[in-house]
Amino acid sequence: MSASTLIKPKNGADAKGRSPSHDAEVPNLFAPFGPVAEMWETGMRRWWNLTRHVMGFDRAPVGQTPRDAVWSNGKAVLYRYRSENPTVRPPILLVMSLVSRSFILDLQPGNSFIERLVAEGFDVFLLDWGVPDTEEANNTLETYCDDLLPQAVAKVNQMGGEVGVTVFGYCYGGLLTLLYAAGHPDDPIRNVVVMATPVDFTKMPTVMTGVGKGGIDPSHLMDYTGNVPAEAVRASFTLLTPTSDLSTVMDFWEHLDDDKFLSSYQAMTSWTRNHIPFPGATMIQTVEMFIEGNGFMNGDLMLGGRKLDLADIKAPFLNVIAERDHIVPPESTYGLEKMVGSKDATEMRLPAGHVGLIVGNGARKRSIPSMIGWMLEHSDVKA
Repeated sequence: MSASTLIKPKNGADAKGRSPSHDAEVPNLFAPFGPVAEMWETGMRRWWNLTRHVMGFDRAPVGQTPRDAVWSNGKAVLYRYRSENPTVRPPILLVMSLVSRSFILDLQPGNSFIERLVAEGFDVFLLDWGVPDTEEANNTLETYCDDLLPQAVAKVNQMGGEVGVTVFGYCYGGLLTLLYAAGHPDDPIRNVVVMATPVDFTKMPTVMTGVGKGGIDPSHLMDYTGNVPAEAVRASFTLLTPTSDLSTVMDFWEHLDDDKFLSSYQAMTSWTRNHIPFPGATMIQTVEMFIEGNGFMNGDLMLGGRKLDLADIKAPFLNVIAERDHIVPPESTYGLEKMVGSKDATEMRLPAGHVGLIVGNGARKRSIPSMIGWMLEHSDVKA
């Protein structure tokens, strides 16, 4: 209420504050306290939001789309998201990176890639690798690509009606997807989608490639469990954007009175600050095969004693590129669709960052609909 707002007298005054007995305007003596009251309310909201954020209660929940565990092997768990009547076949298997929590694909209601897929009628599965410790330190690329992924795909195919599987890999999960699909061309793979997946490691940031010959010995990055600890993984991502934490904190203080912002902030930071250890044996292979050998580009990939060739991937193929990606620069993944053997191969460039492909307004309005559109075109949809 502004200072010029008038209070209507009780003696029959009109809207302008005039009455038959008194023609003068009557000022609102409480109006000057309006701005103060608003400041007080904002301050109290900021104090309350800061308190619950620092104390760690009333946190924004993540990964809320209902799901059930349908298969497991060691720490790897396959989840199926609940849907009464999926209308799109084949089912989708989402393959996560080895160092990131999978709930980034199901961040919050209204801001969830998985929720959107389910709403569009897809039968959605997700393969969560779990958090490695000493038992997983010796896990190799063969463990994931020749053992766990084939088992998971077989399970998804069986539960989805034996119509094949769309295998969808994100970041390092895309790298695993490429190795798996190239090494198992006879598996029931209906479509292959990789998103923000590097293939030319000479174009990757120095922070990511400064391990191996002439750089850091990968064994020096490992802790007592035989894995690269989560703290080291997070530090490497922080070095890619050294001012990101500062800008995030500034945004936090600026919007602390906004409950919706705080909820999104807590959900996002719970992911960016909560990485997973990288299995030691897989780390060594990654350095040798990709950082040092650039195996995808040189065509000398060996896995399980056999040579792999991306040309053996014959299924319809989609390579999704984030044009503003600072983790997997777009130039490190350009041309992948020409390396596979599929006659139906597409490169999709989207104006987004590494996470912005699947989280935020841009993802909701542009990136996710674009990817869903391609998958619908390569699926069977019930009328």
